[in-house]
Amino acid sequence: MAVMKAPENTPVWVDTSRCKACDICVDACPAGVLSMQQEPTSTLGAMISVIAPESCIGCNECELSCPDFAIYVADRKEFKFAKLTKEAKARQEAIAKNGFRLPEDYKEAN
Repeated sequence: MAVMKAPENTPVWVDTSRCKACDICVDACPAGVLSMQQEPTSTLGAMISVIAPESCIGCNECELSCPDFAIYVADRKEFKFAKLTKEAKARQEAIAKNGFRLPEDYKEAN
């Protein structure tokens, strides 16, 4: 079996062919990096999306919680991750309160 190579300059990525859109990873992410997005071709009508890759802290919670091994986090040796900020925490709270989707009218805190 081949070793999966991370896409260049990408902290977290999803294999949508394996993802069943269960939203467990979105719930697990403390930095609001992930969100469900409307996807009419998906069985559940939504698909995972990486909406704020620059906020990824490399905690691996999404990867570890995925029951389908569909989400991956870059190796710390290959990528410099962000620190967890108040803005990232606020985005995650907004996503969680809105059914694991980023609210359409959401504005980043300044």
